[in-house]
Amino acid sequence: MQQVKIQFYSAEQVRQFVNMIDQFDADFDLDSGQRSVNAKAILGVMALDLSGPLHLRYHSADVEIEEKIAPFLCSRG
Repeated sequence: MQQVKIQFYSAEQVRQFVNMIDQFDADFDLDSGQRSVNAKAILGVMALDLSGPLHLRYHSADVEIEEKIAPFLCSRG
């Protein structure tokens, strides 16, 4: 399992992110406080508190994922 912190600054970034990760055959979860949602579900992601960093967990060893999500990264963690 991989964990990173990501942040969105606009609804357009959320849309781009969800469309991009939907291409991968992996599970992605986004956590904000006590809430956790499927990161491939745009309505779930939009329901989170997007004012700060979110914790992204995904279950894949595909290095292409890390390259694709790089524009959304805050820091490793």
